[in-house]
Amino acid sequence: MTQPLAGLAESAVMTDTVHRPLLRFRRAGESDVDELVRLRDEAARWQADRGIDQWLPGELGRSHFLARLDHCETWLATSGADARTVGAWEVWWEDPAAWGAQPPVAGYVHRLVTDRTAAPAGAGRLLLAEAERRIVSSGRDLCRLDCLADNPRLREYYEDAGYTVTGTRPAKDGDGGRTYGVTLLEKRLRTA
Repeated sequence: MTQPLAGLAESAVMTDTVHRPLLRFRRAGESDVDELVRLRDEAARWQADRGIDQWLPGELGRSHFLARLDHCETWLATSGADARTVGAWEVWWEDPAAWGAQPPVAGYVHRLVTDRTAAPAGAGRLLLAEAERRIVSSGRDLCRLDCLADNPRLREYYEDAGYTVTGTRPAKDGDGGRTYGVTLLEKRLRTA
């Protein structure tokens, strides 16, 4: 269940079934850039420790995330009385590198990440649901994302969340100047 915070249209509180706050969401700003770098680097180390060749530690630094703040919506999830950052994601309004030129009917989720040492169970799905809510509130009907073509576990995660594979892009220009194949997935958020 999503409940907007009073007077803050872009923030929300995700609550459990008895309405205890689990996560709070807010737009990231320049003062959050070091935290965004930390989250991504920790996730990259976790992937590398498990043989997942996706993100590389140190691949994206402050300048990358500062640029993202200017070109998309970057969001943070916090939890607890100390408002510890437990996750982040980006919503883009176009993604030509993966999806080519498209009409403005979708939002594109990128860099969905949780802090595995601090996030409550199920936080990734809560972040994804909040990204979907933001896309719907913008008037768009689809959420799109991509994942590495050779990461079946991540693909299954998104399919379990209601996403459908719509194709592949064998050579996407990605982060850090690398090129890699991706699976394209989308979810209809409301019927037209």
